Amino acid sequence: MNAHTRSSIYDERQLEPVLDSMAARLAGLLASDEDLVLVGIRRRGVPLAAMLAEHLARRGLRPALRLELVVKRYADDLSLLHPQTRLSEDTAPTVADLAGRCVLVVDDVLYRGHSLLRVVQYLVACGATRVVSAVLVDRGVSVLPIHADVAGLRLDMPAGSIVEVHVPPYESDFSIELLRPGG
Repeated sequence: MNAHTRSSIYDERQLEPVLDSMAARLAGLLASDEDLVLVGIRRRGVPLAAMLAEHLARRGLRPALRLELVVKRYADDLSLLHPQTRLSEDTAPTVADLAGRCVLVVDDVLYRGHSLLRVVQYLVACGATRVVSAVLVDRGVSVLPIHADVAGLRLDMPAGSIVEVHVPPYESDFSIELLRPGG
């Protein structure tokens, strides 16, 4: 494995206003009377969805239901795990859960777009009438015609760099670290 230099670029104090800004922008996209389902992409998208739900609640938006999806294409070091994005349906929502509802999907990092595209296709197939997406970090390197409706941060990083989002309970702190090749 290549050596990387690691640097912390955002800490919890800096990320709280980012979440608040995301919630404000989402409040402008979502109607308070919509039957909203909040879907977190496991792993780090699930606790991020919970954090975002707290910020949305302060604006009068409370999801009727919270669900998780397990989606995998890349490892944390961005190595390809599966040529096709895998979505585990054993813990996925059912058609009855999503039929006729607006779904807010939350993930930590938008990289190439494969995972988000697979999730949107799945949710629409389950009957969601509308899908809104939010990511904490958009890497700005999507290769597919997919984007996040709301991105907390856009981090344009050189090739080979890795953006690590740390989110409790998976890590001890809420932060973003950058790993750059070399070092």
